[in-house]
Amino acid sequence: MLIVGCGDVGRKIAVRALNSGTAVQCLVRSKESADALIRLGLTARAVDLDSPYPAPDTALDHDRIFYLAPPPASGTDDPRMQRFLNALPRTAQQRIVYISTSGVYGDCQGEWVDEQRPSNPQVDRARRRHDAEQQLLAWRAGGGGEAVILRVAGIYGPGKLPLERIKKQLPMIGEDQAPWTNRIHIDDLVRVCEAAMARGADGQVYNVSDGCPGNMRDYFDRVADHFGLPHPPLISLAEADTTLSQGLLSYLGESRRLDNRKMVEELGVTLRHPDLKSGLDTCGDTPGQASP
Repeated sequence: MLIVGCGDVGRKIAVRALNSGTAVQCLVRSKESADALIRLGLTARAVDLDSPYPAPDTALDHDRIFYLAPPPASGTDDPRMQRFLNALPRTAQQRIVYISTSGVYGDCQGEWVDEQRPSNPQVDRARRRHDAEQQLLAWRAGGGGEAVILRVAGIYGPGKLPLERIKKQLPMIGEDQAPWTNRIHIDDLVRVCEAAMARGADGQVYNVSDGCPGNMRDYFDRVADHFGLPHPPLISLAEADTTLSQGLLSYLGESRRLDNRKMVEELGVTLRHPDLKSGLDTCGDTPGQASP
């Protein structure tokens, strides 16, 4: 197994695979990250994703590949994905599971969205992910191997909550103006990734969420309540234009509810955290504390 981009999700996948007796190699961007993985007993090497790989690179000759590396921070395409696919040896049929984003659907005006919905990315961060999807599907169509795409909702869990923002009392718009948002607990995402590698249909796309959408204001307030913190101050949507960051505004500009039935039915996944309350219970009861 090869994991490209071994952050929090990739590390969990790697450790679980290693514990099951699977040989795992991890590609990460920095030597520091590689050394941290090596200390966990994993095989890891640092690779600059913005430089050409040797082509073909026999070190990439793995039958199962999780591609979790993000695109560059700017632009509308993903040259990292292109360089990686170009470097794959053509002698073996490989299977790639790619973590994309539900942002490729764009603003859906709060409608329920299944995998039949056409892609309509409206911001560059989503356009980069959509470009990576298209490259991967073209690689598949050209005989490179199998591909499964996961369009993932917002990831939360221990260490992945907006606690610093809440503690700083940065404002948020009201519930009546907040868009629908979708989430998946990091531990459930890891299990979905494993299921996609084992059972995902070649060439298919799967929405990945807990199937229990909420809105952004409610999310911030419930995280605050869980940790005994005050709710963020209330501002109007008009005030948000001059108060909130452009990144957060781009999320506030899109509203959709993800239908996760295909994920549940085809991948056979039973979520351990099917709603926000059960997921927050894994995050401890004081900021910075996580349950075992």
